Amino acid sequence: MSSAGETIRAHGGGELIDLWAPAAECKALAARAKSLSATIALTGRDLADLEMLSEGAFSPLTGFMNEADYKRSRDEMRLASGVPWSIPITLGVTEEQASKLKRGQDVALAPEGGAPIAILSVEDVYKVDRKREAEAVFGTGDEAHPGVKNVTSMPPWCVGGKVVLFDEIPGRTFLEYRLTPRQTRAEFVKRGWKKVVAFQTRNPTHRAHEYIQKAALEICDGLMLHPLVGETKGDDVPAVVRMETYEVLLALYYPKDRAMLSVLPAHMRYGGPREAILHAIMRRNYGCTHFIVGRDHAGVGNYYGTYDAQKLFDRFEPSEMGITPLCFENTFYCKHCGGMASYKTCPHEDQDRLLLSGTKVREMLRQGQAPPPEYTRPEIAAILVRAMKQ
Repeated sequence: MSSAGETIRAHGGGELIDLWAPAAECKALAARAKSLSATIALTGRDLADLEMLSEGAFSPLTGFMNEADYKRSRDEMRLASGVPWSIPITLGVTEEQASKLKRGQDVALAPEGGAPIAILSVEDVYKVDRKREAEAVFGTGDEAHPGVKNVTSMPPWCVGGKVVLFDEIPGRTFLEYRLTPRQTRAEFVKRGWKKVVAFQTRNPTHRAHEYIQKAALEICDGLMLHPLVGETKGDDVPAVVRMETYEVLLALYYPKDRAMLSVLPAHMRYGGPREAILHAIMRRNYGCTHFIVGRDHAGVGNYYGTYDAQKLFDRFEPSEMGITPLCFENTFYCKHCGGMASYKTCPHEDQDRLLLSGTKVREMLRQGQAPPPEYTRPEIAAILVRAMKQ
């Protein structure tokens, strides 16, 4: 039987995209980039997208979207080719920059205030309606939604085209855990994992998360805990604190040969159902066969229904998604059951269940009070209390 790394083909075309220039060409490309007449400065979110593109996590994309891919992704959750793709990946430019760009032209890409690290071959220059984009992707135009605010703050002009990367993206963190899709696939092969389940998170893992991860492990060979470490909103727990909690949890409560930690460099879009689809596509590219979709996946505030993300997967044929969603109900500790349960398995009333909101937990932590062990492992609570008091 073939290994997971051999059988799980990349999304869209079957092959992982690699936008890195051959090592022998990088020096010449760097010199050429400096001589180009136009340079586009990349924001932190642009850099995160560039990293995802260059390493194949956004396969089959070979660069920032052209207009045809953008429009169909926005309106139909597909690329122009028909391949499922739920959120546009665009590179915004000012109107002045757009007026000077032409198809077939090469432009340099550089971090703000830094030297060029990539070259984009211009395929398209087009104007978009960012408000329409936000409403399509997030289901709302409310500027209080962090994803909406991020999109509407982007320039209305976009440049699309294939990218070649010739230098490291600056500011990369957690290098020990920053595995590319090729590296995670190789690790799965090394471990002999054929069924691999991924868990997306931007929060510390509490007992409900642990419960559904271990339930998934009952049917899979291995778990890849895959926290997002790109830009998140200001009141989310910082990535450095979250990473400490993940390390402790895996060391103490998971079988070492059946769970691993790697990070996702993407930035958080808070796109709810649509972002759940994108998260699944990315994990397919990382070589996973299964993907956990819990309550209010990638949600924020009250913008999405509890299980809207799970329902959206029904819009796509399983064969075209190529990764199996594992959908879980809201889980909790039930005093009457004497353990973790969900609405599917627990017959008791809410007064028997430990149901704490994120707001309530954050309030407890700020006061130096650890949440109960039925909600959070004591070792994790200690880390969070320490971090919140600083």
